[in-house]
Amino acid sequence: MGTLFKAIVCACLLSIPFLSSSSVAKTQVVMLGTGTPNADPERSGPSVAFVVNDTPYLIDFGPGVVRRAAAAYKKGVEGLDVKKLNTAFVTHLHSDHTSGFSDLILSPWVLERELPLKVYGPQGIKSMAEYIVAAYSADINMRLHGAQPSNPNGYKVIAQEIEPGPIYADENVKVEAISVKHGSWKQSFGFKFVTADKVIVISGDAVPSESIIQACNECDILIHEVYSDAGFKTRPKEWQNYHSKYHTSATELAAIANKSKPKLLVLYHQLYWGFDDKKLLEEVGASYKGKIVSASDLDIYE
Repeated sequence: MGTLFKAIVCACLLSIPFLSSSSVAKTQVVMLGTGTPNADPERSGPSVAFVVNDTPYLIDFGPGVVRRAAAAYKKGVEGLDVKKLNTAFVTHLHSDHTSGFSDLILSPWVLERELPLKVYGPQGIKSMAEYIVAAYSADINMRLHGAQPSNPNGYKVIAQEIEPGPIYADENVKVEAISVKHGSWKQSFGFKFVTADKVIVISGDAVPSESIIQACNECDILIHEVYSDAGFKTRPKEWQNYHSKYHTSATELAAIANKSKPKLLVLYHQLYWGFDDKKLLEEVGASYKGKIVSASDLDIYE
């Protein structure tokens, strides 16, 4: 993307007005999945929904994403009606954050989504979408041309590969991609969402990143990954080497929160290694005295 063209796109996105605050429902943050690659039956793969004016915006789509959205809808979140799931953002291409992609492409279409799925993510998201649609071509052809009622657009994917900076805006939300460091990935993102009533920052998977601190800057909600310091000490050396280069410890997260000062710090993608939420909260809270919660699937923050 040329520099001039990118500047024009950014200016256009930033100029889109919000609806007046009186006409916009409160922003809801719904934790669809708080898990990791570990097969914890209580935690689906990473996925967070921001719901504004009954319009959903997904961040990542780990395994279980569509059924978790259906569960949230059943719980009363009207915006997570499955057929409304048509806008998503991807932090990076690790499988635990993307293996629900085929589910997100196909299941809402089967359940009457009529619009193509729009996805914004790092380099590689276009080819991932193309290969998934190709892999399911027999299914798609049968649903399009067999006896089952269907529509011709709901399975399609419009994938856009992004760079740091403003990437999306509509009447509900403005979204900025934040470059973060996640081991050897060439591109990995957090995101900043600005709505009429909230500023929310989500880290994605990342080591401590100054970009997240700057993006939050007393934001309403900071959603950040974390691993237990005590659990880390029990890990083999090769795994300690990995986690220290790809993820954020409880002590490191406390330092981030002390600098960024969110009104609410939400822990997700938690790695415990034999410990629990109580221990994680103690570890972060040892040096950070702000409001902290450790999220579970289907938790809602407003």
